[in-house]
Amino acid sequence: MPERLSARAVIETVASGFAEFEHAPAEYSEVDGPIGWPGYDEAHAKASKHTGESESVVCGRGRIGETDAVLIAFEFGFLGGSMGGRTGDRVESAFVRARELRLPLVFLIATGGSRMQEGMRALSQLPRVARQIALTRAAGLPQIAVLRDPATGGGWATLGAGADVTIALSQAQVGFAGSRVRPPGDASAYTAEAQYESGHVDAVVGPDDLPGVLASWLTLLAGPGAAEVPVPHALGRAELPETGWEAVRNARAAQRPRASSYLDDYFDERADISGDLCGGRDSGVLCGFGRRNGETIAYAAQAGTPTLPSGFRTAARLVSLADRLKLPVLTIVDTLGAANDAAAERSGAGPAIAELFLAVASASVPITSLVIGEGGSGGALAFAAPGRIWMTPDSYFSVTSPEAAALILKRDPAEVPETANQLRLRPQDVVELGVAQGIAPHVEDSR
Repeated sequence: MPERLSARAVIETVASGFAEFEHAPAEYSEVDGPIGWPGYDEAHAKASKHTGESESVVCGRGRIGETDAVLIAFEFGFLGGSMGGRTGDRVESAFVRARELRLPLVFLIATGGSRMQEGMRALSQLPRVARQIALTRAAGLPQIAVLRDPATGGGWATLGAGADVTIALSQAQVGFAGSRVRPPGDASAYTAEAQYESGHVDAVVGPDDLPGVLASWLTLLAGPGAAEVPVPHALGRAELPETGWEAVRNARAAQRPRASSYLDDYFDERADISGDLCGGRDSGVLCGFGRRNGETIAYAAQAGTPTLPSGFRTAARLVSLADRLKLPVLTIVDTLGAANDAAAERSGAGPAIAELFLAVASASVPITSLVIGEGGSGGALAFAAPGRIWMTPDSYFSVTSPEAAALILKRDPAEVPETANQLRLRPQDVVELGVAQGIAPHVEDSR
């Protein structure tokens, strides 16, 4: 369990020059709150004396790395960081100020959830916060959540899970159900690490690493986006294949450069998002944001494995987020195809592929696609932007794999190489067919 710092102590670790927003004094006529909870006024006063805060959240403006941001930090020592009506007032005001100032938001979350001493007035703050998240998304401003300990209840289910990028502190308690109300069983499911493995959190970091990680993410998401996406240089072989089967063998060669090599060569720095926010992660899909010559470009890359439904959903999430933030996208195609086993079907392979097709089709930002290896059927095409596709010499793009085509046509396995030739899947064939725009230029050092 990470050290439980106060709201102001956490702010000091990640930001400089913090200036708290002024809050109009709240005037409530109720004794012991809106539902007359016995002793609530006394508990509120005791919490204020103990923490030095007048409410469970501290809001203001500070500088994180090289980026100015609005910070919303929960004070767990104040009634468990719970959210009541006055908390909602401050949170809403901070969102409004962020939109007025055109600044990104950072949520430093440590809360047990809604404040039961205020009854439904407390719970009603959740849709209020959700509306502010939605308005800020529409304004195109980044929102980053940091999950401290604990991050449970409505705080996790709005500010935490509703952020564009979610970072959790190692070993923090993260979950909708708090420790006192969850059913008995596997407590490990309610940890930052478990939420990461389930695809609900983008990164788990130690407290010492948080300032640098947070500063890097703000630089990526709030910095200038590139006006276009230059086509990456081909890193593998320079010669085009003579036959279709040669193209397939080149794409499947173990020594061929993979997505990570292309991303490392293309970007000066980068950071991954991880997971589809629906319970799945695909290690064969790399999505995130990178800096190239001081400008941000998003990326969604297949890493050579059959793409899982969670991989398609993560890529769709990336493209939609980049579009909302007005950041262009690079996609890298390299897969034999979509995973097609029973587990993939139960996980929604078709709907997940459709989600990515629609995200790419509806994006208003520039998207450049590069096929670096296998381009197998619709599972590969979903990652490709029509009219902006480029091939490398050691790649192919096909309606299906040669082996699958031979099976469908009831051909002998010995006819697979000839089937590959007939499919016209070579890079130059794909260009001649008008599906790709050209062959990526080849240099040893793309810089």
